[in-house]
Amino acid sequence: MTAIPIFCVLSLLLILGKGVRVMFPLLQRLYLPSSVIGGILGLAVVSCCGEMIPQEYITGMRKVPGFLINVIFATLFMGSVTPKLGKVFRLAFPQLCMGQLLGWGQYVIGLGLAGFLLAPCFGVPPAFGNLLEIGFEGGHGTVGGMTESFLTFGWEDGIALGYTLATIGMVLGIVLGMALVNWAQGKQVIVNVRSFKARDHLERIGIYRLRGRPHAGKQTVFCDSIDSLAWHVALVGFAVCIGFAMLKGLQATEIYLFPHAKTRIFNGFPLFPLCMIGGVFLQQTAQHFRVHPLIDKTQMQRISGASLDFLVVSAVATIQLTVVVQNGIPLLIMAVAGAAWSVLGVVFLAPRIFKEAWFERAIAEFGQSLGVTATGLLLLRTVDPEGKTPAAASFGYKQLIHEPFMGGGIWTALALTLVFNLGWFPIWCFCCVMLVVWGILTFFMARRNNS
Repeated sequence: MTAIPIFCVLSLLLILGKGVRVMFPLLQRLYLPSSVIGGILGLAVVSCCGEMIPQEYITGMRKVPGFLINVIFATLFMGSVTPKLGKVFRLAFPQLCMGQLLGWGQYVIGLGLAGFLLAPCFGVPPAFGNLLEIGFEGGHGTVGGMTESFLTFGWEDGIALGYTLATIGMVLGIVLGMALVNWAQGKQVIVNVRSFKARDHLERIGIYRLRGRPHAGKQTVFCDSIDSLAWHVALVGFAVCIGFAMLKGLQATEIYLFPHAKTRIFNGFPLFPLCMIGGVFLQQTAQHFRVHPLIDKTQMQRISGASLDFLVVSAVATIQLTVVVQNGIPLLIMAVAGAAWSVLGVVFLAPRIFKEAWFERAIAEFGQSLGVTATGLLLLRTVDPEGKTPAAASFGYKQLIHEPFMGGGIWTALALTLVFNLGWFPIWCFCCVMLVVWGILTFFMARRNNS
């Protein structure tokens, strides 16, 4: 029976978060999502009145992100007719270069700081370095999806620290992102910015006008057979089922092939990257049999968006502040270093990587590297509201190659397991090599663009 009060509490926090955002213009200027505001309100209540709240409610709320991230990743590519990989690669390669540089850089900085400085000085585990990419580029959902991995390796504090870094990253992504937008506008690098002052009252508080409201999705099946939303939710559940079967298969195969091994890579491997593969498999199967019009991308986006809002509000509300306070200085060092790397990417790398619309394309990567994809798109819409540059297309195509590996993809999940099993130093060396490889690719591409 705990599911009902948990659902009620999370719904109330989202409504309160929306109400507070409407009442305070500062929050509107900062573009803070209602889910973050509601989560902070919930965190304040839990911190002040935690003893009065049944523990099973808090425990149940902490399980919500780990479940919903599977839903989000299952929907990533469902409903989109994927173009040929060659075409995607040609259009998105410069964007991919910057995304990979930012992602591998977060591992080099995070693991390097943790291994060489924070572990010896503050006693944090070396896996503390993984939190930079997990929390910043991965976000709350990735932390939630890695919950079982943290618990498997006996580092429960990593969950609270990851959620904290994810919250810091989301706020920094928006605040620093808007500061960079103002900087670029002052340098006359961009001209299509739609400033906060140019927005009307309803747009500022986040409410569509009665006329011109966008559609939330198209119904692809008749409701007398199955409700269209239920159909799409069922497809998401099937994709999760495929991912779950893959995980169990990998675990069983590992035990069969290496029965006496002391290290089990897939024992602590999270489910959500495999749910993404399950979604891709369903989409490709639907395209093969030419029934893909039955899957509507917009409905999938609404399922994903709703899941993300409930995920974020539950994640922020249940952060363990005692763990955060105990690790305050290492968290601050990690957050500052990660933010500085992303800013450097926009100011120094982007003008050399992109041949046109360099800032518009860079600010999307900046937002994703500190928050989530939605943060990158928010910043992109600010500098290119009418889609006059190729930034949105190249960013979207790049996700098809980038997402399966970084920011919650296969490598994000595998890296944590490898650090616990093999140690931080060999993984740090591998990340350094990958950063150099992508740096070389970027260098030759930049030379070609300038020739």
